[in-house]
Amino acid sequence: MKYSMIFSAVVMALALSACDRPSTTVVTPPGPAGAAGATGATGATGAQAEKGATGNTGATGYTGATGATGNTGATGNTGNTGATGDTGDTGAQGQRGRTGGDTVIVVPPASPAR
Repeated sequence: MKYSMIFSAVVMALALSACDRPSTTVVTPPGPAGAAGATGATGATGAQAEKGATGNTGATGYTGATGATGNTGATGNTGNTGATGDTGDTGAQGQRGRTGGDTVIVVPPASPAR
């Protein structure tokens, strides 16, 4: 019971403080506008800015592709036939054959098959 009385008193205080209270505020209407002022003098021209630094050179471009192979040239004309050569000299006559009596002919044996 003790708390309920305190709670009621607080609620009543808040309720009464939320009410609208009349206030007196004096608002004065503005007077008539005055004459327009004279135009101001033109300002001085600004100094010209310095020229900026030159940019870096760009990178080198890529190498282009190799061109296509050209066509094969035409076959040349056949050459002329050469002149016929001169007839050669007649050879020397050989020695006369001898009849041999002491000549031996040796025939090697056949090699074995591998």
